[in-house]
Amino acid sequence: MKLPEESELLRIFISERDKEGHRPLYEGIVEEARRHGMAGATVLKGCLGFGSGSRMHSSKILMISEDLPLVVEIVDSPERISSFLPILGEMVKCGCLVTLEKVRVLDLDSI
Repeated sequence: MKLPEESELLRIFISERDKEGHRPLYEGIVEEARRHGMAGATVLKGCLGFGSGSRMHSSKILMISEDLPLVVEIVDSPERISSFLPILGEMVKCGCLVTLEKVRVLDLDSI
């Protein structure tokens, strides 16, 4: 799928422990994005971070390492991102941070 040059990047900041029913929330988000026909989704795992509660999440502390920060990134056209937001809103009940920004998608073959 060729993305328009003027696209959007949707980022969802969650933790490994966040769930949607019985499955990890990040899996649910990626599966729903695929079902919705989004161009792609990537899950990134952080090795250190803290959120609004200022609780540290680190891969260095064995006990807390099962609750590392995750970021789900989805890039698509503004229209497709906009139509996905209500689906995301139904899934995300953890008070997580969601950001949206304009991005420029490059076609390296034409440079």
